[in-house]
Amino acid sequence: MSSEEVLMKGNEAIAEAAIRAGCTAYFGYPITPQSEITAYMAKNMLERDRIFIQAESEVAAINMVYGASCAGARAMTSSSSPGVSLKQEGMSYAAGADVPLVLVNVVRGGPGLGSIAPAQSDYFQSTRGGGHGDYRNIVLAPKSVQECADFTYQAFDLADKYRIPVIVLADGLIGQMMEGVLLPPERSLKDLPKRDWTAGHLPERTGKAGGDAVHITSIFLVPEELEARNKVRFARYAEIEKKELRFEAVGYKTACNEFTGEGPDLTLVAYGSSARIAQGAKKLAEKEGIKLGLFRPITLWPFPYQALGKVAATGKPLLTVEMSEGQLVQDVKLSVLEAPEGSKRAAVHLLGHSGGVIPTEEEVFARVKKILEGKA
Repeated sequence: MSSEEVLMKGNEAIAEAAIRAGCTAYFGYPITPQSEITAYMAKNMLERDRIFIQAESEVAAINMVYGASCAGARAMTSSSSPGVSLKQEGMSYAAGADVPLVLVNVVRGGPGLGSIAPAQSDYFQSTRGGGHGDYRNIVLAPKSVQECADFTYQAFDLADKYRIPVIVLADGLIGQMMEGVLLPPERSLKDLPKRDWTAGHLPERTGKAGGDAVHITSIFLVPEELEARNKVRFARYAEIEKKELRFEAVGYKTACNEFTGEGPDLTLVAYGSSARIAQGAKKLAEKEGIKLGLFRPITLWPFPYQALGKVAATGKPLLTVEMSEGQLVQDVKLSVLEAPEGSKRAAVHLLGHSGGVIPTEEEVFARVKKILEGKA
């Protein structure tokens, strides 16, 4: 494909970016509203002499990803909400064995089979691990087709760098919309990061064939040994929290990551599709002389608690806009606790929808006015 801007669906941009990032093995199972990813990979992975398998189930798909990654492949899967739930045991196994992989979740309405309309109700599942045990996933939340491509491309590097599962958390609106996108360059498979930890690899320190080969496992039956492993992993998570935080703050004067000046009358907090809607509400407010800020977490984990805490320290209200009944808002409330001691602490409000209902710009702006008038 050309490096010129092309018109693509979000799902297609995710798939093409994954291939260009060096994805050598994809295992999936069709489910709306992400089926275009599987269809695109079925055609284009095989044309590039890479591995594509439509597994017999979501459980099979995630375990194929686990095995392929252990063998050295840059491996990926994708699904939508109930399908991702079936993958959670495999995600926990990957985290427990420090096996990198990329999972794309194009979220639909739930719980249960729910609807095929867009939602953001898998926030807790993604940011709190989702499966059993103590672990985290890096979670990237695109708000555009361009970011679908960019974040998927970056996800593979982050997974390899930290040996961690990385989730690209989109939704049915972003997955199905079409926009212009500049696709990233295609990498040579020869230039991908060295994986000297893969199964059967003979470490150089052995100096000869017949030495101890790498063995990958997540089972440690001695409690103290398992805890020690977890401690090492959480030290790596702390490094991720320092180095990989990403957010966008609009409507503020900033200096060295400090929020300065008078600032807005109210700050909207949203991610993904909801952030696009919040942008529209911000423009409506500007027409009436109301100053709104927009804080968009890009990494949902690690979450930018301290940065949002500095916004909350102004004492001006925060309105969380999300397509769930109140999941992101929990992290917004935790961010308020990060406000410097002695500062004002902002009130946190929620505008939430679920089941595939999408908030409108006008609805968000109407709620803003009620809050500023003291009626909400």
